[in-house]
Amino acid sequence: MVLSKYMIARGLIVALCSIAPFCTPWAHAQTAAGDYPNRPIKFIVPHLPGGLADSFARAIGEGLSERLGQPVVVENMPGASQAVGAAAAARAPADGYTVFMGTMSGLVLNTLARKKLPYDPVRDFAPVSILFSTPFFLVTHPSVEAKSVAELIALAKAKPGHYSVATIGEGTGSHLVAVMLQSRAKVAFLKVPYKGSAPAINDVLGGTVHMMFEGGASALPHVRQGTLKLLASTAERRSETDHVVPDLPTLNDTFPGLAMDTWFSMVVPTGVPKSIIDRLNAEIKQVQRTPKLLKMADSFGAKITESTPEQLGARLRSQLEEYAKVMKEAGIQAQ
Repeated sequence: MVLSKYMIARGLIVALCSIAPFCTPWAHAQTAAGDYPNRPIKFIVPHLPGGLADSFARAIGEGLSERLGQPVVVENMPGASQAVGAAAAARAPADGYTVFMGTMSGLVLNTLARKKLPYDPVRDFAPVSILFSTPFFLVTHPSVEAKSVAELIALAKAKPGHYSVATIGEGTGSHLVAVMLQSRAKVAFLKVPYKGSAPAINDVLGGTVHMMFEGGASALPHVRQGTLKLLASTAERRSETDHVVPDLPTLNDTFPGLAMDTWFSMVVPTGVPKSIIDRLNAEIKQVQRTPKLLKMADSFGAKITESTPEQLGARLRSQLEEYAKVMKEAGIQAQ
């Protein structure tokens, strides 16, 4: 029997109506994505106010706000080596109105350093974009009688456990690079954990702690003022930091292979519509290209890094595997 166009169309309508109740969430998501954003966006930053991550987050938030036409409100949620902020972001509704500054420390190193976390970096988050990357800078209080990494190691060998290093908690980049240096140099540092960069660097400035590995935003201004001494960076090559400190030695110079660039990114809870992720990614790229962001990165010794969501996801997965090996070799066991 030949069906008329009318009968076929009528059948399709009946079929669509019968499944409509099951399509409601999908349809709602599509409508919400098309209207995005129509209210303020919360940007969770797992760091205390001040410092590299917070400074960049606020600058990126301002740029996104201008482009999206809605406020982007930074909410600082430090604690548990960034796990407090990450857990809050993972539990947020998947509607694009909560975004999270995911870092190599929080999404990779902390995951490997802890046996239990209230989030999974791959399962619970959808990647949006890498924001920037930066090496750490090894700074000491001026009272430390070392003008180079080699001299610092010699002092540490002479007094095992005497020289203290501030870290931003277990499982963070600042902690891992300190442990890696300790392992390679065969010395013992006294590691002092803090909740954030600001209190850590304040204690280094005051001489309560001898040294720390820190981002350029917090460390370099004090170096220029002469209140901290700069020994090296964790960049792979000296040329990477020539624009801020010409010919600055690297840990890699003394201990080949000992290098670390930490990255900062934006992720959202899993389930956010792809159209929203793509919109955020496109707008972030425009903000990253502004003179304000480029100048800020340059002054901090950081590098603006554009990416697709897929590139960020690939980096996250590959580094989970890579740093699992690094931490095993450094003798770091999950706590």
